[in-house]
Amino acid sequence: MGTIKDYRNMVEQPWGRMFYDLIYRQLDISNDKRVKILDFGAGFCITSNHYAKYHDVTAVEPNEEMYSLRVKDNDYTLVSQGIEYLQTIPENTYDYVICHNVLEYVESVDEVLNELVRVLKPGGRLSIVKHNELGKVLAYAVLNDKPQAALEVLNGNSDEGTVFGNRNLYNNDNLVNSLADIMKLVDVYGIRSLFGLSSNNEIKFTDEWYQSMLELETKADAMDEFKKIAFYNHLILEKKYN
Repeated sequence: MGTIKDYRNMVEQPWGRMFYDLIYRQLDISNDKRVKILDFGAGFCITSNHYAKYHDVTAVEPNEEMYSLRVKDNDYTLVSQGIEYLQTIPENTYDYVICHNVLEYVESVDEVLNELVRVLKPGGRLSIVKHNELGKVLAYAVLNDKPQAALEVLNGNSDEGTVFGNRNLYNNDNLVNSLADIMKLVDVYGIRSLFGLSSNNEIKFTDEWYQSMLELETKADAMDEFKKIAFYNHLILEKKYN
């Protein structure tokens, strides 16, 4: 299962960095105008730190071990709380709300979503990154050589123990439909459709591989065929005006 420190080391590797580079491309936040960003479940604050160079960022992360290992090159506000902090924020506060690989681990997805949407300005965008079931099937079967684990996911057993607790997968359509009254879906992307399937890690440390794979992933992750099998899905939703 590994430890939080192991995970911190992984995000420094090329296959960890590419995850974030793809998100930044897909979210495409302009640096021409300073905006307010809430990063809920900020983890090691990699995304918070990235956007804090040009924007006002609040990183919310209750896990002390994670935020003690955070990246802090740029100036952002760290809040070491969870949903209880969201409940203190006035509505219509943020231009962007980021929630990446978080909802799989919370007890009440609807409660968290309602708070994230509430603090978002009309016209503001919610960025959700989540694990994708078909992508897990591919990863288990191809990358990890575990066909039985892949079969269990296909059979509906999608719960998985991790260093962050039990991971419960949820469906894209159900998420979008639950927010349909107040949010509209702008786009869905894949992340890690291809770059995580090779076990040849040595080549991944070359600039040639990284740049070529980043361009390949960028193109593939915008195509419906690859979105379906990507390890992660990235949903971008926009809050409707009343």
